[in-house]
Amino acid sequence: MPSFDVVSKLDLQEIDNSISNSMKEITQRYDFKGSNSKIERSDKIITLTTEDELKAKQVLDILNGHIIKRKVDPRSIKLKSSESASGNTIRQTFDLIEGVDQDISKKIISTIKSSKMKLQVKIQGNELRVSGAKRDNLQEAIQIIKDLDLPVPLQYVNFRD
Repeated sequence: MPSFDVVSKLDLQEIDNSISNSMKEITQRYDFKGSNSKIERSDKIITLTTEDELKAKQVLDILNGHIIKRKVDPRSIKLKSSESASGNTIRQTFDLIEGVDQDISKKIISTIKSSKMKLQVKIQGNELRVSGAKRDNLQEAIQIIKDLDLPVPLQYVNFRD
């Protein structure tokens, strides 16, 4: 029976490369001369530290630009908190979103079921397996999921006949 998996995975090496390229650009830019701006990643959290809100926004734009160049979806980074840190600086923490959570899974399942196609959708941890009798139905299901415009980047892998 043909099937495919709906997953949301990140390439952490590409994220690290984006961060290091962003830091290199920040150290070379004139408007950041003497600035104490830095970006760090530990596990699935990115920490951005800089002097003020304007520089924080600029650093985030630089990071997003490098993430897009590395073909990583910028929706995979979500602001968790913004707070004042020591030494008159601002610290922002961002979560790296990986995996399809329950709410999005339920939305995908209800949309596929309401399309009246003969497909089965199973939740397997933080991914979904969609299976059906016809390959064409599976391709239609992928298009339906893409049209939902969900807030997380999704990949369609493990397509089997």
